[in-house]
Amino acid sequence: MGSIADCFDNAVIESFWSRMQVELLDRRRWRTRIEPANAIFEYLEVRHDRRRRHSALGWLSPLEFETQSKI
Repeated sequence: MGSIADCFDNAVIESFWSRMQVELLDRRRWRTRIEPANAIFEYLEVRHDRRRRHSALGWLSPLEFETQSKI
C-alpha cells in the first residue's frame, strides 16, 4: 500500500472529498449534525451522481443514459 498507481491508491476519493468540502460543507455554518448529513445525502444522490458524466456510459450522465436507453 502507498505506492503509486496501485489498487489501494486513494487519490480519487481524496479528490472527491476535497471537492465536496469546497462545494458544500465549507460554504455555511451548520446548526445541528442532521443538517450536514442531509446535505451530504442530497449532494451525493441528487447533484453529484445524477449530473456527473461517466466514461462507462459514453460520457453521458446517468439520467441521460437511462432516458436514451428507454427509447
